[in-house]
Amino acid sequence: MAVAQESTASVSDVATFWVRVFSWSMIAVLAVFLASNYLVTTRDWPGIASIFVQESAGPLAWIQLAAYCAGFAVAAIYVLSSRAQTLRADSALISDANIFLIRAFFWAVLLIGLVDMMVSFLRVEGLLVGVVGEEMAKKLGRPQFRGTFLHMPLIGAGLVIAAFTRTLGFIWLTLLIVVAELAIVITRFVFSYEQAFMGDLVRFWYGALFLFASAYTLLEEGHVRVDVFYTNFTSKKKGLVNVFGSILLGLSFSWTIILIGMGSKSAMINMPIANFEVSQSGYGLYVKYLLAAFLAVFAITMVIQFVSYFLAAVADYRGEPGKRQPEPAPTH
Repeated sequence: MAVAQESTASVSDVATFWVRVFSWSMIAVLAVFLASNYLVTTRDWPGIASIFVQESAGPLAWIQLAAYCAGFAVAAIYVLSSRAQTLRADSALISDANIFLIRAFFWAVLLIGLVDMMVSFLRVEGLLVGVVGEEMAKKLGRPQFRGTFLHMPLIGAGLVIAAFTRTLGFIWLTLLIVVAELAIVITRFVFSYEQAFMGDLVRFWYGALFLFASAYTLLEEGHVRVDVFYTNFTSKKKGLVNVFGSILLGLSFSWTIILIGMGSKSAMINMPIANFEVSQSGYGLYVKYLLAAFLAVFAITMVIQFVSYFLAAVADYRGEPGKRQPEPAPTH
C-alpha cells in the first residue's frame, strides 16, 4: 500500500513538473517573441525564419534562436527551483501579472484619448500655436513625433498608475465613452459642430474596452458557453474540458493572431505600429496605429490568461483545493 502511494505521488509530481514547464515555457516564448519582434521591426534583425529559408543565415538569426532556447531553459530552472509551488499558485501569479498589464493598458488608453483629443481640438480651432508655440505645433502635427513624445510617455504613466491602483478602469472608460457619445449628439444637433477627432475618440475607447476586457472576462468566467453538457459536468470533467480547450482553442487562436499579425516586418499589426499610421483626416486623433496594437494586446493578454486558465484547469481535474471562485456579477 505504501509503495503504491509513493508511486502515485511520484507520477503526480512528474506530471506537475511538466505541466508547469509547459506553462512557463509558453510565457517565456511569448516574451522572447515580443523582444525578437521589436528587433525585427525596428533594428532590421532577420528573425529565426531566415535560418530555415536561407542557405546561410547570419549570426543575428542564430542569436534569436538561442534566445528561445534560453527561454525554455529559464522556465525549466524556475520550475525546478520552486518545486513547492502549486499549480493554483502559478495560475494566480500569472493571472495577477496579466491583470496588471490590462490595468496599465486601460489607463494608458484613457490618458492618450483625453490628451490627444485636446491637441486635436486645439489644432482644428487654430489655438495650438498660441498654447505651445509654432515650432511645437508643427511637431505635434507629425505622427512620429506625437507618437514618440506624447503617446509613449502616457503609456509609461499608465504603467505607473496601474502600480498604485487596483481598479481595472473598465467603469471609468465606459463612462467616458457614454460622455463622448453624448457630447457628439449635443454638439452636432444643438450647436451644429462636429469634428473628426470626436468620432475617432469613441472608436479608440470602444476598441480598447472590448479587446482589453476579454482576458479579464475569461478570468471571471464571463464568456458565454454555447453548450448543453458543460453545466452538468463534475468539477473533474470541467477541468478536463478546460485543459484541452485552453490548448486546442484558446492558445492556438491567440497564437494565430500573434504569428499572422506580427510574423514579419510588413505584417498587418507590425507595419501600422512601425510607421505610426494615422487616418487620412489630418485633424483627427493620431491613434490609428494604436488600434492595430490593440489586436496585439488582445492576443498577448489572452495567451497569458489561457496559460493561467490551463494551470487552474489541471488543478481542477486533479481535485486540488483552493479553487478560485469568480466574482459574482452585480445585480440591480
